[in-house]
Amino acid sequence: MANDTRIRMLEATALLLRERGYHGTSLNDILSASGAPRGSLYFHFPGGKDQLVIEVTRDSVEKVTQWLGEALAAERDPAVAVHHIYQSVARTLEDNQFTLGCPVAPLVLDSPADMPELAELCRSAFAQWIGLLQAAFVRAGVPERRAHALALLVESSLEGLMVIARATRDRAPVLAVADEVAALVESALPAQEVAVTTH
Repeated sequence: MANDTRIRMLEATALLLRERGYHGTSLNDILSASGAPRGSLYFHFPGGKDQLVIEVTRDSVEKVTQWLGEALAAERDPAVAVHHIYQSVARTLEDNQFTLGCPVAPLVLDSPADMPELAELCRSAFAQWIGLLQAAFVRAGVPERRAHALALLVESSLEGLMVIARATRDRAPVLAVADEVAALVESALPAQEVAVTTH
């Protein structure tokens, strides 16, 4: 039972952070959303809200990293993989009614300066995700320097598109850019590696 309470608090915190950011999420919000008794917070999380946020962020980053790695490994042609990633992001946004985007972006924008561990988690998350994309492009024959630039482009466009989709409550911008970015990635591949991307 105690473990159920802890899990509920973690799940509630994860959702609230993605919806409202660090400063927009209070302990009362977490307790209310999780249905946990007030006294249980410091029993499960002696470090309070900060400990909760760090644990949740670490778990969210690990999940996204695993998902991205699997998505890139599932296709030999990274242009196809990238297109599928954009489609998946569009579906996820629609499924959650455009309330949730990137798990670390709201924290970066809130920039809690007194939490260096959280800042490092966010920095490391983007480094991992960009690194996975870059490695996939390099494996397909793209020169390292261009692979890094392409990876930055993919990651930054996804981050921006998630914000636009949430603002407009429409997944169409994500799907429109998916075609353009996949075509750009395809154009960077050596001729013998280029495959036709099916949309």
